[in-house]
Amino acid sequence: MLRWNKFRPKLKQLRVYDRRTLVLIFSIGSCQQMIAQTKLPLTDLSAFQQPAASWRIAGDVKADLQQQNFLQTTAGTGILVNLPEKNTHGKDLFSSLQHGDLDLELDYMMAKGSNSGIYLQGRYEIQLFDSWGTAAPRASDNGGIYERWNDNQPNGQQGYDGHPPRQNASRAPGLWQHMKIAFQAPRFDAAGNKIADAVILKLVLNGVTIHENVVLSGPTRGAMENNEVASGPLRIQGDHGTVAFRNIVINNYSLPKPELTGVKYSAYKGVFNAPPDFNTLKPIASGTSAQLSSNIAGLPDNEFLVRYNATLVVKAAGKYHFNLHSSGGGGLMNINNQSVIPKSGTDGNGSIELQPGNYPVEVLYVKTTGWAKAALTLTIKEAGLREVALSDTNVPADDPTDPILVTATENTVLRSFMDLRGGPRVTHAVSVGSPDKVHYTYDMDNGLPVQVWRGEFLNTTPMWHDRGDGSSRPMGTVQILDNQPALAIEMLATPETAWSKDTVGTGYRPGGYALDASGKPTFRYTVYGAKVSDSLSVLPENQGVHRTVTVQQPAEHLYLRIAVGDSIEQVSPGLYVIGDKSYYVKMDDATATPIIRNQNGRAELIVPVQAKTGYAVIF
Repeated sequence: MLRWNKFRPKLKQLRVYDRRTLVLIFSIGSCQQMIAQTKLPLTDLSAFQQPAASWRIAGDVKADLQQQNFLQTTAGTGILVNLPEKNTHGKDLFSSLQHGDLDLELDYMMAKGSNSGIYLQGRYEIQLFDSWGTAAPRASDNGGIYERWNDNQPNGQQGYDGHPPRQNASRAPGLWQHMKIAFQAPRFDAAGNKIADAVILKLVLNGVTIHENVVLSGPTRGAMENNEVASGPLRIQGDHGTVAFRNIVINNYSLPKPELTGVKYSAYKGVFNAPPDFNTLKPIASGTSAQLSSNIAGLPDNEFLVRYNATLVVKAAGKYHFNLHSSGGGGLMNINNQSVIPKSGTDGNGSIELQPGNYPVEVLYVKTTGWAKAALTLTIKEAGLREVALSDTNVPADDPTDPILVTATENTVLRSFMDLRGGPRVTHAVSVGSPDKVHYTYDMDNGLPVQVWRGEFLNTTPMWHDRGDGSSRPMGTVQILDNQPALAIEMLATPETAWSKDTVGTGYRPGGYALDASGKPTFRYTVYGAKVSDSLSVLPENQGVHRTVTVQQPAEHLYLRIAVGDSIEQVSPGLYVIGDKSYYVKMDDATATPIIRNQNGRAELIVPVQAKTGYAVIF
């Protein structure tokens, strides 16, 4: 017998901003050429309108932490760089692409003290700025939505409607930063009148959501024009500072949204293991609705089926993908008498090729779990259409759990499990938060910090909600220091000897930690008979953390592993950049001679153990 899948309650979040196939529209004279690709080509500047001389293509780029507005480039392709001459302004760069709704994803690098911006449709600026270490970001800081401007207002009151980021998720100059923007263009009626404002649906900077559902009442200061349009170019500010970009990925949503019209429903009480013969059933409720909705009067709390019939109006050909979420039971969907979403549990999905036209739609929703609230959602997406709801969005969530957040208004220590991105679960993790909003996690099984982050402290919902799993989550922009942690101090016969993967034979014994008067911990352990004290503190101006490792009576041939990454490069005496320009390590003693070596496909920075070793992690 065919049966609906047994309902299993689970926390689910709709994923709307997945990377999809790129559709770019380049204007060539009066014609529109559709080009599908995964990223904007940066082999030359042909994707841009009359680029000024300050814009060029490079193969690599690096900054100087001490020099304002300076980026050094290397010949090659793949990186877009703006290098305005000293004491002169460069020029903004405009894409040939014209966009309406879009998702934009890119990497960018700021020079020290640099200022730039991305103007969506040439009119709405997302600020790019060297905001490294800023404690209280403003709308003019990195990731902020810049202010609008009115010269008729008194001095100090001209700027308005700017939106600062929720928190500062910025990285240091010379490090790659990652931004994802989901933008909805303003809407206009047939007469050209604006009927809806533009919206930043979501903006994620370095893994942290800093804006969500921000309505843009009009063009920001410095817009190419003060009007609003359905389609306009991407514009990169080039008249202020030195900046670089790479991996520019765009999804330009130009497909018109299909509409679901003429919704009728019939509700039936009982348990349904398979689609019934509706000709033999009498509904307990029926009627019409302005939209597909589970908000129907007269439904019982448990054991019912609702049948919806409607018309799907498709305005453009495409392969459309549907997601159906049926809280407390299961569902299915047929289009034009063809099964698109077969019988499923809580979540079902399916795709179908459709040409312009009107199609009959049937949706069935079966609910079998009494405690779950009735909620039905149906979404649609296509390569040229952002995922949007075809149903009522005013429905209850499956799990309305309020998050359990821990803020660090003072030096704060919290023990939990910690899942490292791309690595294992650290079972003896101690996370240390500071009111400066720079935090770290220490692995007591191996005696080393494994991650640092800037922003808010911890989301402990996974640990403390319901039965919990014992873990917590950082709430800021995270820099992993070692996603395959091993003992921090090792005895090596030679500097090329492989690092051990466990503590066997090392005599490693953790000694816990002691708090100083301000609540900062110093971690203690014994290894190879030496007593080790390990302490970290926030750098001035919140620029990272400083680590001091003190070793009493160290044995011979002991080494401290300071950093691991895909690559490690020395950029100046005592200063190293780790990975794909992910973070810096700066030795306290610039004359120290750490060793860069390659082991098992990873680069390592190691140094012979001294009585005291100090260095900074700058990110």
